[in-house]
Order: sequence, then structure tokens, then C-alpha cells
Amino acid sequence: MISSSSASSQPSSRTRVKICGITREQDALAAAYAGADALGFVFYPPSPRAVTAERAAELCRPLPPFVERVGLFVNASAADVQAVLDIVPLTLIQFHGNESPAFCEQFATPYMKALRIGADDSGETLAQIKAHTAAQGFLLDAYEKGVPGGTGKTFDWSRIPSGIDQPVILAGGLDADNVTHAIAEVAPYAVDVSSGIEQAPGIKDVEKINRFMQAVALAGH
Repeated sequence: MISSSSASSQPSSRTRVKICGITREQDALAAAYAGADALGFVFYPPSPRAVTAERAAELCRPLPPFVERVGLFVNASAADVQAVLDIVPLTLIQFHGNESPAFCEQFATPYMKALRIGADDSGETLAQIKAHTAAQGFLLDAYEKGVPGGTGKTFDWSRIPSGIDQPVILAGGLDADNVTHAIAEVAPYAVDVSSGIEQAPGIKDVEKINRFMQAVALAGH
């Protein structure tokens, strides 16, 4: 089993779930009432799941209590990030590009840093982890050249560095068929899913959401 120090210190804690790429109100509510702990809104225009700040604010409005609202940015300017924060009640920022620790820490909203895991990048990954001491967690995704994330592909989980102090959020190609095994192997604090519970990019499938949540719960048993 691979585990961060955060996960291993609380082996009986349940695995949290973030459902990313929300673009429709019915999907936001379906995910929240299925038990998702966090919803992700993509503020990266090239993504097929991208939403405007105004649209994200509309999607957040009907959410029930105790659901985290995460905004995903890729190498955005500080002004663009702040413009979203001024409109959308985000509780966490997810930086998915080459943002420096100083850039990430300048906002009043806490952040987590996404890192892409490839074949020969363990040194770079560890350097990023050591640099981002203020990050509330690290989202680990599959590396694909020229793609900042959301590839829908898994990666070699054995390449995850050990001894990460902050919570680990596992992403990359997860779905109802592999998430139970992924949790058993990695013991992450949380898992992140997008394409694995979709009919099409940005269009979630309620049945797939429910199956995914059941598979995560199964890992706890």
C-alpha cells in the first residue's frame, strides 16, 4: 500500500470525494445529494467543461450546506483569479498550472496544488511538494504532454512519493470500476472524478455518480 503520512495517520477515516467539471445545476445537485464532499468548477477556457464566473455563481446558489466549492485555474493571471473570487463563493482554489507558491498564497482563499505524475518526474514532484508548504493538499493526476490535466487516464500509482505531509487527492481516470482498488492501493485523503461519471464532457450521469459513490463507500469496508 502507498500512503501519505496524512492518510496513514488516520487509516479508518472515510475517503472524501470531489466531483469536478460541473456545468449544469441538475448535476451539481445530483452530486451533492449523492454525498460528494466537493464540487469543482473549471475556469480554464480551453476545457470543454469550462464555465464563466457568472455561471459558476448560479450553480453554487442552490447547493446545500457543507459542500466545498473548488475553482480550477491553469496559469491564470492574479487579476483573473481575483475576478472569479469576487463573484463565486469558492472555498478552495485548485491551481493546475506552473503557479509559484508566492502566486498561490496571495489570495485570501486556501488552495491545493495539482501535480502531474509521469514516468521520470519524481524529483520534480517532490520539489513542488516541498515548495508549496502552504498548500492544503496535493491533487495527483496523470501526466500527458501539453495537457494540464483532466486526461481521463490513470497513472502508475507506485510512483507517488511517500511521506507527503499534506492530504493527497487522487485523480486521473477514476471510475466506479477502479476507484475501490485505487483507494486500497493509495489510501488517499480524497478522490477526484470528472470524465468517469459523464455521458459527455461536462454532462454528468446520475447513475454513474451513484455507482462511483457506492464504490468509494465499499473501499471503506
